[in-house]
Amino acid sequence: MHNPCTYVDLYCERLAPGLFGEPLNTLSNAVFLLAAWLLARDARRLGAWRPDTALLIALVAAVGIGSSAFHMLATSEAQWLDVIPILLFQLTFLWIYARRALHWRAIASGALLAAFFALSFYAREFTALLNGSLGYAPALVAIFALGLHERSVRRAEPPLLLIAAAVFAVSLGLRTIDIAACEHLPHGTHLFWHLLNGLVVYISGRALLGTVR
Repeated sequence: MHNPCTYVDLYCERLAPGLFGEPLNTLSNAVFLLAAWLLARDARRLGAWRPDTALLIALVAAVGIGSSAFHMLATSEAQWLDVIPILLFQLTFLWIYARRALHWRAIASGALLAAFFALSFYAREFTALLNGSLGYAPALVAIFALGLHERSVRRAEPPLLLIAAAVFAVSLGLRTIDIAACEHLPHGTHLFWHLLNGLVVYISGRALLGTVR
């Protein structure tokens, strides 16, 4: 027998089932499409348009589309449309950075991706902690660590990855307090998680483009 999709109610803005139950959470994902367009423009301008960067930029757009679909449909099945593009973007970013900026060999880069995937998968098991935000802790640590490396070797340039890590920390905090903020903010704070993450993705991608020219 066919099982109906499981309805997911995770966010303050979601009051009832339906495609328009989370209008702001849905529309705020447009920021990822903007980030993808800006990164594509910058990649061409900087001479950094390559197959791997093109894939990364496509994944930025996929994050926006997938997250929008999830917030519209609000089903456990649609949640994969949100989770998978995000994970693929993170893994692709780490692979490019390890290969292009750290100059690691494929085996070492693959080991980094495996470790990150394992930590992210393990952290996502603790959905009751921090409103499920613990699953993004490995990403925050990774951006901060790469930012420290960037700062050590490119002191003359703005510390873009450290800036991205700072914005991501604020973004993660806003995601965490979404349900708790319902009493004072009827639409919650999850839309700011989207908006700030669009900025994080753009800043991080812009920093990466400087390593692949």
